[in-house]
Formats: sequence, structure tokens, C-alpha cells
Amino acid sequence: MKLKTILSALVIAGCGVSAVVAADDPVKVRESLMKQIGGSMGALAGIAKGEKPYDAEVVKTALTTIGTSIKAFPDQFPAGSEAGSEASPKIWENMDDFKAKAAKLGTDADMLLAQLPADQAAVGEAAGVLGKNCGGCHQLYRVKK
Repeated sequence: MKLKTILSALVIAGCGVSAVVAADDPVKVRESLMKQIGGSMGALAGIAKGEKPYDAEVVKTALTTIGTSIKAFPDQFPAGSEAGSEASPKIWENMDDFKAKAAKLGTDADMLLAQLPADQAAVGEAAGVLGKNCGGCHQLYRVKK
């Protein structure tokens, strides 16, 4: 019994340590934020395509996640963090534009959240608006694999 308790404590402590290490690494933080945004866009796309039923809570959560995550995203690009990710050097050359594009996505997500899409068609329109923001930024500021 004590062995299970000790092992559980070590696993929990290990998770906390990895979270702290990740929080100190802007590349990992921004990758995590992008995964959250991508997952939320995927949830919206599933509803928009009719692959998933309309669910107001899913839509609300997705829009909230996108809005919250993108607001923290530009702060994860300090000088010296260029290597080790898909981030283009153009980000650091055009930081004001990069931040403006992120702010636009955040503003659009907040606006859509305030006027929550009420059905599949409205979710499709919302995903289209947000997708244009994502695509425009990725075209300029993401290195293609």
C-alpha cells in the first residue's frame, strides 16, 4: 500500500515538474497554445461539417479557448526563441503585424462568443471567419514542414 502511495506521489510530482519546465520554454508554451486553438477549430469544423451535432456548450468552449489562447500567444516569442519550432523568422522581423493578426483573431473569437452561433450554418460561418485569420497568419509566419 505504501509503495502505491509513494509511486502515485512521484508521478504527480513528475507531472508538476514537467509543467514547470514547459512553462519556462516559450516554444513548448506556444505549441501548447496552438494545439488548444487547433483542437477548438477542429471542434467547430466538426459541427460545421455536420460530423458532430450542434452543441452550444462545445461552441462556447471552443470560442473561449481560441480567444483566451490567442491573447497569450504573441507573448511566447521572446528574442532568442526562434529555433526549434515552426515559427518563421518573419515573426521577429514583423512583430507588430504578428501581434495585430493575433489580436484580430482574439477580437473575432470574442465577437462570435458574444453572438454565439446558434446552429450548424452559423458555426460554419464562424469557422470561416476564424479560419481566414488562422490561414493568413500561417501563410506569413509559419515555416511549412
